[in-house]
Amino acid sequence: MLNIALFGTSADPPTAGHQAILVWLSQHYDCVAVWASDNPFKTHQTPLEHRMAMLQLLIDDINPPQQNIRLYPELSHPRTFHTVEAARRIWKRARFTLVIGSDLVHQLLNWYRIEELLQQVDLLIVPRPGYPLMKSALAELRRRGARVAIADLMGLDTSSTTYRETGDPEALPPPVEAYIHQEHLYPCQDASREKQPIR
Repeated sequence: MLNIALFGTSADPPTAGHQAILVWLSQHYDCVAVWASDNPFKTHQTPLEHRMAMLQLLIDDINPPQQNIRLYPELSHPRTFHTVEAARRIWKRARFTLVIGSDLVHQLLNWYRIEELLQQVDLLIVPRPGYPLMKSALAELRRRGARVAIADLMGLDTSSTTYRETGDPEALPPPVEAYIHQEHLYPCQDASREKQPIR
């Protein structure tokens, strides 16, 4: 039976931190299914098709290439419950692990049909700097039926929000940064250009 990691993200844009998580997942699962989605709890600045394109560039930039990481746009849905339904249609016989960052743990209990969702997947939580895992939240997840594991990986101290605010190029793989400039996706680009010295 295939062990499949389900890694959806609403990241705007996806960062080097997401890339590091994908590499780690590729070393622990048979397949890593990736997609961009709209989070019902957020407002999104960038259209979904751009975020999907940036995720593909992020995957393509992994070196050495990991053949078991692939973008699945057909899994994209604002409700993860429906994403898992779609995954079960693609892989008839598989064990699914839903991967989330520790920043989403507090939100998870309010997700659509959460009890049913937790019956269909294992849950892997990736720690993120600034978002400590609260024992009370983990206990409540387990009380709701979650099979929870914590990744032995600390996400990088980068965030999509920080990039949008500062334009820090170190936060992104170069192909993603180039795509952002090509498509003029964020105002921070103009600000970062203005700060560059005149040669």
